[in-house]
Amino acid sequence: MPTQFSHSLTSLDAFAPRLLAWFEINGRHDLPWQQHQTDAPNPYIVWLSEVMLQQTQVTTVLPYFARFMTSFPSVQDLAAAEWDTIAEHWAGLGYYARARNLHKGAKQLVAVIDESGDFPQTLAGWEAISGVGPSTAGAIISMGLHRYGVICDGNVKRVQTRWAAIDGDITKSATTKELWALVERLTPIENSGLFAQAMMDMGATLCTRSKPACLLCPLQDDCLAHAQGRETDYPVKAKKQPKPSKFSNALLIEDTDGKILWLQRPDNGIWGGLWSLPLEFVEKISGKVAVKDKTLSAVTGNQLLEVASNEKIYETEFTTAEQIINEWLNKNKLSAKSVSNTLLDDSPIKHSLTHFHWYLTPQSVTLNDTQATEITKALQAAEININWLNADDAQVTLGLPRAMVKIFE
Repeated sequence: MPTQFSHSLTSLDAFAPRLLAWFEINGRHDLPWQQHQTDAPNPYIVWLSEVMLQQTQVTTVLPYFARFMTSFPSVQDLAAAEWDTIAEHWAGLGYYARARNLHKGAKQLVAVIDESGDFPQTLAGWEAISGVGPSTAGAIISMGLHRYGVICDGNVKRVQTRWAAIDGDITKSATTKELWALVERLTPIENSGLFAQAMMDMGATLCTRSKPACLLCPLQDDCLAHAQGRETDYPVKAKKQPKPSKFSNALLIEDTDGKILWLQRPDNGIWGGLWSLPLEFVEKISGKVAVKDKTLSAVTGNQLLEVASNEKIYETEFTTAEQIINEWLNKNKLSAKSVSNTLLDDSPIKHSLTHFHWYLTPQSVTLNDTQATEITKALQAAEININWLNADDAQVTLGLPRAMVKIFE
C-alpha cells in the first residue's frame, strides 16, 4: 500500500503504541486540567487551560489557572464575571486578546448550553467559539470529551518535523497541511486524548527546542533527524526580521494626594481593556536598535510635538484619551520630568511584545486640585474610563499589563 509519508507503514503504525507506553510511565499525570484519569471529563477545564497554554509555558500558567478555577469554577461563573475582574486575573499572562476571547467564548458557550443542554460536541461547534482554532478544538474534543480529536500545536510540530525530517518552513501553509496529514495518520482512534497529551509531553520534556534528550526518547530508533544528527535543525522556520523599536513616555500624572491617573485601554489594540498609564508616543525605529544608558533620554515638549504633528502618526499612536491629555498638557504648558528611581535614570524600560520592542521612559507631572479636576472632567466628557490610585493600590485592584508593573519595580 503506497504512502505519502517518509516512514514505512510499520513505523507509522508503531508510533502511537511506543509513545503511549512512554507516557504511561514518564508522562505528566498531575496537571490540574488533565482529564484522562476521569470517567466524566470536564471540557470547561480543558478549554480554559488550552487558551492559557497558547504560546505560554505550563509553569507560567499553573498559578493563573488555579486563580481562575477558584474565582470562576464554571463557565457560567466566567461568563457572568465583569471584564475588569477577568482582566485583573489575567494581568501578566500576556497576549491579552486571549482573555477577551475567553470572556466572549464563555458567553457563547453558556448560550449553547442553555439551548442544547450541554457543551458543543463537535469540532465545528468548538471552532465556532471565539479564540478556538482547529488544534484547540481537537484538544478539547479528545481530552475534554474523550472523543476522537487531533492536535497540531507547537510541541507536536517539533516532534513531527524531527521524526519525519520535514524540511518545509512550518510557517507556510503547505507544510502545515503536511503536518496535519501526518498527525492525523499517527493519532489512534481510541485514546486520542491520551495520545494528544503524550505528544505535548514529548515536546515539552524530551524533544525540546535546544537540547533534546534523544537517548531517553521512545522514538529515537526511526527518528530521521536523530539518524542524521540534525535534531536542532528542525523545525525549519524562516528567519524572523528584526523587530522594530517604539519609544514612548509613560506619564505618572499625580494629584496632590500622590494618586496617579490610570486609563482603561480601548478594547481593540494592545492591552485591550487593561489599565495603563497615559503614554506619549515619541518615535519608531525599524529593525534592531542599540540602547545604551543615557543615550535615550526622554523626549518631551517641542520634540514630541514635531513627531505628533503628523496627523496619521498622532491618530495611530495616541488613544483618544492620550490625545486629550497631550493637548491638555500642552495647553496648560505643563511638561513632564524624568523619574529618578535608579542609577540608570536615563535608560528606558524595555518591554518586548510580539511585533516590536517598546521602550518606556517614566515621566512625572504633578497637578494641583483644580488641574486634576479639570483633566478628570475632560476625560469623563469623552466617556473615558479613568481611575486615580497610587501605584500599590493600582497593582492590587486593576488589571495592569506587565509593562506597567515593570515601571514600578
